[in-house]
Amino acid sequence: MTVNPNSELAKKLVHYSTDVQKGENVLIEAFDIDIELVNELIKEVYNAGGNPFVNLRNQQVTRKMLLNATEEQIRTWADYDKNQMKQMQAYIGIRGSDNIYELSDVPSDKMKLYNTIYVKEVHLDVRVNETKWVILRYPNGSFAQLSGMSTEAFKKFYYDVCTMDYKNMDKAMDSLEALMNKTDKVRLVGKDTDLSFSIKDISAIKCSGLRNIPDGEVYTAPIKSSVNGVISYNVPTPYEGFVFENVKLTFKDGKIVEATANNTEKLNEILDTDEGARYIGEFAIGVNPYILEPMKDILFDEKIDGSFHFTPGQAYKEAYNGNDSNVHWDMVTIQRPEYGGGEIYFDDVLIRKDGRFVLPELECLNPENLK
Repeated sequence: MTVNPNSELAKKLVHYSTDVQKGENVLIEAFDIDIELVNELIKEVYNAGGNPFVNLRNQQVTRKMLLNATEEQIRTWADYDKNQMKQMQAYIGIRGSDNIYELSDVPSDKMKLYNTIYVKEVHLDVRVNETKWVILRYPNGSFAQLSGMSTEAFKKFYYDVCTMDYKNMDKAMDSLEALMNKTDKVRLVGKDTDLSFSIKDISAIKCSGLRNIPDGEVYTAPIKSSVNGVISYNVPTPYEGFVFENVKLTFKDGKIVEATANNTEKLNEILDTDEGARYIGEFAIGVNPYILEPMKDILFDEKIDGSFHFTPGQAYKEAYNGNDSNVHWDMVTIQRPEYGGGEIYFDDVLIRKDGRFVLPELECLNPENLK
């Protein structure tokens, strides 16, 4: 009998990622996708004894609303959806955007209102902090195009990576989580990169399919004022409908004091959203063995094998360093040899070189041991 990949994915999202229990309310929010996966999710939520609720969204509609939106309207919009989110115990968000540039011509003042009011209040404050949540991207033709693959080949890749053995990954991450929890000084070295900071006494959190699908990172946050040096990112990073490339940030006592990219003005405009946007809210190491190349989608790119990301903006509650912002912008660097190589040091000890872990207790996280 042929296995339905959407059915298998729905089972993982409901019974593993969000662990839906009897009587729990589950919001399924789908952006620009067909309803097959949504229907499978509804079925599995009912099988778990939960109560499914569904929002079907469309980015073209969102764009039309934002083009002429007022602050009062966005606040009402946020209040409406925040009230719904507060009644949920779990959230499953699926994005299938046909065009990642759909919001690119929304005026920056409208996008700032949307991010600082709607996204912050509904998602960062309520969904992230008060629900069991998981988000993922849907394998449509647009996403296949971004990855440079045929739609058929991409769908096979997608379901392989989204339904991999995350329980095995979770166990393998224990050693890295433990090491990060006892580490003080971190140093990142690579092409146009030499950055040092402390993660002392800030919790390390392993991510193995409970919040993102696909998954594969262990994250923490730097002590807010401890970051010094320069970092260059070699993965394109979409934000607010524009794809930034060659981002380079210089830090002094935790603050980004210089920032350049292919659109330096727009980059600095985003970093000036609020005070916290120029400080770092997350440092994470990516380990997914199936994700090797940038796809211009952060849910995949931040998990790339041999990568790390260093994130301006809001810190997560679980690894809180005191930084608050309406921005949370994951920027990624790959350190495998074909991307220029690089090293990660914990307390002056080399732990990863050119994307491969070199300490014996961490070798379980190298790709051949996770597949």
